[in-house]
Amino acid sequence: MGVSTSLDTNGKGRARVASDLIREWDAHLANEKRRSDHTCRAYVATAERFCAFLSRHQGGAVDGAMLRALTPNDLRAYLAARRGEGLGNASAARELSALRSFLRFVGGSNASVPQMRGPRVKKGLPRPVAPHEAMQLAQDVEDNAREGWVGARDFALLLLLYGAGLRIGEALALTGAALPLGETLRVTGKRAKTRVVPILPAVAAAVERYVAACPWPTAKDSPLFLGARGGPLQPGVVRASVRSARRALGLPERTTPHALRHSFATHLLAGGADLRSLQELLGHASLASTQVYTAVDAAHLLDIYRNAHPRA
Repeated sequence: MGVSTSLDTNGKGRARVASDLIREWDAHLANEKRRSDHTCRAYVATAERFCAFLSRHQGGAVDGAMLRALTPNDLRAYLAARRGEGLGNASAARELSALRSFLRFVGGSNASVPQMRGPRVKKGLPRPVAPHEAMQLAQDVEDNAREGWVGARDFALLLLLYGAGLRIGEALALTGAALPLGETLRVTGKRAKTRVVPILPAVAAAVERYVAACPWPTAKDSPLFLGARGGPLQPGVVRASVRSARRALGLPERTTPHALRHSFATHLLAGGADLRSLQELLGHASLASTQVYTAVDAAHLLDIYRNAHPRA
């Protein structure tokens, strides 16, 4: 539900300024749209940058009336300023999408959002990590951890991403209620949608080893993967460990925690999994999101052909 267009004030009669609108939009994204914490932070940061730009660009305080009166030229001016700061096409397209969402919220159900063509983005293909690279990565992360239980934690987490196709946020959202791991695991993904994924014995064994080594108790209502001080493990900690390991192993920059999920999908497809089953396992809302992996698999076969065929 957007901000009223007939009375742009709060209950005390004060005009809603940009900070009020952004705060209301943040709550709307989290509670009604059920967007992830990461998406909310990124969208809010974009809206704050945009309103700061408008204050300089048009002069004066930014409020609902100003935002509803914007034209495509205002959006173009903002994106031009951001491009001047080094923003690429893909990031500019994401910022434009966030701004359209924000302006629709501010304008309400009858809002007329300024229309403009977004920057053209070349759609790249996710590049899978080879199975031996995935295991090398997880092992190196464990070997170089400062404490044994931290290494066991990171090894188990990376195996879970690769072995079950979880997003890193989904893995970190697991609680002690998931224990003991059986043959399947119920996962809550984007927009609070749940799905059931199979768990390989090696993955379950790695998680059990971590839990046994962890110095902190694993309660049913607390995170399964804990940080060094017993609080929730932050994704940045995992990404930093992976970054160090891939450099030590000489693996490409594309070797990230999320690449392990891509590898899970690509290897299943290459092994004969059908798209509908893969869609369910990955938690994709649309089959179109899953179909990109058919192109990944085709690219992999072409690489093999070019490297092995005598006429290639």
